[in-house]
Amino acid sequence: MSAHSEIKKLSVAERILVVEEIWDSIAKDQSALPVTAAQRRELDRRLRVHEASPDDTAPWKAVRARIKKKK
Repeated sequence: MSAHSEIKKLSVAERILVVEEIWDSIAKDQSALPVTAAQRRELDRRLRVHEASPDDTAPWKAVRARIKKKK
């Protein structure tokens, strides 16, 4: 049986958690993902927007808790 078919058996909430774990594992090895100049400019732009209005955002823990509460 393939991993894909096993993943499809999971609930949406469980699949989101799997994606989160995968993303976290990728983030730990950021050197494996080179950032292009265009991506760097976009990241810098987003950081400036955030720094100009930091109250327009929510911490990931709060967002995740809100999503889990809706289930």
